[in-house]
Amino acid sequence: MAALGFIGLGQMGGPMAANLAKGGNTILGFDAAGTQSRLPPGGEAAGSVAKVAAGAETLFLSLPDGKVSESVGLEILSTPGRRVRTVIDTSTIGHVQAGKIAGRLAEAGIAYVDAPVSGGVRGAVGATLAIMVACPKPLFDTLKPTLGLVAKNVFHVGETPGQGQAMKMLNNFLSGIAMAATSEAVSFGLARGLRMDTMLEVLNVSTGQNTATSDKFPRQVATGTFAAGFATRLMAKDVRLYRDGVHETGTAHALGDLAAEIWSNCEAAMPDSDFTEIFKFTSGD
Repeated sequence: MAALGFIGLGQMGGPMAANLAKGGNTILGFDAAGTQSRLPPGGEAAGSVAKVAAGAETLFLSLPDGKVSESVGLEILSTPGRRVRTVIDTSTIGHVQAGKIAGRLAEAGIAYVDAPVSGGVRGAVGATLAIMVACPKPLFDTLKPTLGLVAKNVFHVGETPGQGQAMKMLNNFLSGIAMAATSEAVSFGLARGLRMDTMLEVLNVSTGQNTATSDKFPRQVATGTFAAGFATRLMAKDVRLYRDGVHETGTAHALGDLAAEIWSNCEAAMPDSDFTEIFKFTSGD
């Protein structure tokens, strides 16, 4: 079986590459922060983006933002004798950057698959992610078995690069709103003498139930763990991308503006925090 390229072997990319390897694929990987220690067993370390582009026809990206994805795309294009024909970008970079990268790669005959993921580190490790794919349907059908090695739920959301990003941005906006709103609500309850475990028990069988009350608060906040594996700076970046997107489309944006402000303020106050620590920011702890 031909090697799959994988660039970006961090908290999300490393587990995804490992699950691709468990599915019988050889991984040719590169990570700017250090490759060898992050490779799955049996993987081959490449010394650069160019080495991956020259050695694999299908290449996954798991990168922190659009600037990095664009830079990697340019390195791929400048690789002499490149083999890569398909780039699957699982990063969250926004629809503008996705469209720009797709256009440049298309000029060189390389297909760009816009495929951001949701589910966090736990989902990446357990291969239970949701992946939101925008690309031509025949290409999606070809790639779906491979994508199923990293994601439990594989969705074809559209044909145009950027539609996967739109789906991911609106998802993370809702997730960010839930986390911020639940933090405010629980802080209010604590100030009125309610116990956190009591509030969560009631909320999770009532109309206020959401992913923060059912997952993030019981696992991370109530336990004092604050280690969901998703950084505040990344949530702030994603919500800002959503805000920019809704302003561009002219759709309702009052909550998008507010969420972007809240998460940006939290990022400024707690730059190295896990996103569940917005509860500390909200409660003043």
